[in-house]
Amino acid sequence: MSLNIGPFGIMTIIHAILALFLIIELGLSAWLVDKSISWYWSGSPMSFILFGCIWSFLVLLYVSLVPRFITRIHMPIVSVVLTAVTMIFWFAGSTAQAVRIGIPSCGKDGPCQATQAVVAFGYFLWAGFSSLVALEALALWKSRGPAAQPSAV
Repeated sequence: MSLNIGPFGIMTIIHAILALFLIIELGLSAWLVDKSISWYWSGSPMSFILFGCIWSFLVLLYVSLVPRFITRIHMPIVSVVLTAVTMIFWFAGSTAQAVRIGIPSCGKDGPCQATQAVVAFGYFLWAGFSSLVALEALALWKSRGPAAQPSAV
């Protein structure tokens, strides 16, 4: 089974979707950290999610651009580990913020609704990075075998 769809592979599509979700998440979480009026609008979980956005952009740049343009320094195991750590960050941050906000009745309260959106997009990002970890680990697993040279890996 090939992971290529036309000139773009499924990995490129996942990277693009994650980048779009990260831009949305970064805008929402930065606005909420700036607001920081009430205990559920900001605080440690929201600041961690903001850190997770910046961290995820850096990881996404590494896993999407380095294998294509700077192949000499690319190590597939580093991509898998960085993506797995990012996946854990998103699960932890989204769960912490979901526990903190609970199930409020927001009405027309903008920051409350934005916090709910941050949690939802956080779990979307967690699912996206989870699929990325699975695909990268599968590619790493397939690249290693009895014929692979230890020095070449």
